[in-house]
Amino acid sequence: MTALLDSLRATVGAAHVLTDGDLSAWEQDWRKRARGKALAVVRPATTEQVAQVVKACAAAGVSLVPQGGNTGLVCGSTPDESGRQVVLSLTRMNAVRAIDAANLTMTVEAGCILQTLQELAEKDGFLFPLSLAAEGSCTIGGNLATNAGGTQVVRYGNTRELCLGLEVVTAEGEIWNGLSGLRKDNTGYDLRDLFVGSEGTLGIITAATMKLYPMPAARLTAWAAVPSMEQAVELLGMAHRTLGAGLTGFEVMGRFAVSLVAKHFPQQRVPFVTGAAEAADETPWCVLLENSDDESEEHARARFEQLLEQAFEAGCVTDAVVAENLTQAHQLWHIRESIPLAQVEEGLNIKHDISIPVSRIPEFVRVTDALLADKIPGVRMVDFGHLGDGNLHYNVQAPAGGDAKAFLAEHEERVNTVVFDSVKAFDGSISAEHGVGSLKQHKLPHYKSPVALKLMRAIKGALDPENRMNPGRVLEV
Repeated sequence: MTALLDSLRATVGAAHVLTDGDLSAWEQDWRKRARGKALAVVRPATTEQVAQVVKACAAAGVSLVPQGGNTGLVCGSTPDESGRQVVLSLTRMNAVRAIDAANLTMTVEAGCILQTLQELAEKDGFLFPLSLAAEGSCTIGGNLATNAGGTQVVRYGNTRELCLGLEVVTAEGEIWNGLSGLRKDNTGYDLRDLFVGSEGTLGIITAATMKLYPMPAARLTAWAAVPSMEQAVELLGMAHRTLGAGLTGFEVMGRFAVSLVAKHFPQQRVPFVTGAAEAADETPWCVLLENSDDESEEHARARFEQLLEQAFEAGCVTDAVVAENLTQAHQLWHIRESIPLAQVEEGLNIKHDISIPVSRIPEFVRVTDALLADKIPGVRMVDFGHLGDGNLHYNVQAPAGGDAKAFLAEHEERVNTVVFDSVKAFDGSISAEHGVGSLKQHKLPHYKSPVALKLMRAIKGALDPENRMNPGRVLEV
């Protein structure tokens, strides 16, 4: 491998080919579920350098693991233990190449931090609506590779819907420039959609042209207590009818989920949730709503008040607070975004990122909660997520006082089977926004159509016949 390493150093510079020292930032995933050993961590600065790295690795018979901010949740961007894979870190490729105000687009490189793009768009008077908890460290290339979702999907869609064009380095080291920014282009297969969500298994996304939107005149946030999941779904329908396109966020959180935030981050004031996490409470579910308005704050507040008045009369809401200013709104969203961190403090848990038709979510939760409680007495459910688009983070915590690590080792496979079988029975998906990675790869054949898998393998075989692009992810090849 000496010749390959020398070639890589000549391409990107010796300082950007890392082989020694502590490489855990690249070799270990964020959840600490996987740890591998890389031949090298290579950090190119240009698309041309990425292409040269791919060609050099292909010639040496070495596979590549593309990596952005390494914030993924399905072990999709860490090397295996062989010591023969190159981690291709794209974080140096962080330029904003262009902002086209008339076309409402920004063309950016894959290593751009999501939060940076949000701030740059806002500085120019635009909204870039992709928003998720890891936005301070995740990169747009990783967002595209996993088709990330987040809190604004109900209005703006997943990352795929925000992307108009891509620049990609293929498995052969060729550069495809598809950064036109066109909203209409019916000249054959949509290559962009092949690479978005492919988790680096078909090629390496190096740049993208993303949609921008006019900045809303006002954004208001409300936190509501609801007595059941059925009534949370009813409230969602009311919000669609009353707010229309102004509904830009609709998050549901089980009481235990927000109680974990109150328990582990007591400086955060969680509305309507007090006391110990296991205490009985009249607020079994909370909903966080966001209303974006193109007219004014007064108009937005009037519509919000109309919605909440209807919801109170219908019994969908038992209590509610509307943020009076931006600081209060950020505090409410911070509670929602702190749930995953609070789970970490509580101990290891079994995570599920699932999607179910919205109309069937209440029954799914009721049935699946009962199945798990029957199999594992005392098990605690951390239910929260993006009810507006049918995406639940349906997580399973060990019984109180139990050994979380032992719980994970003993029950993870059985819990996953119960949950995924139930997801299939309710016509859902076992991965809504996190992807498949290596964590769910072995599950895919049980829950994906054989015809779909055949087509996916055909695409993989055509674009990456030597299986050099992020092998061991998504498909068993």
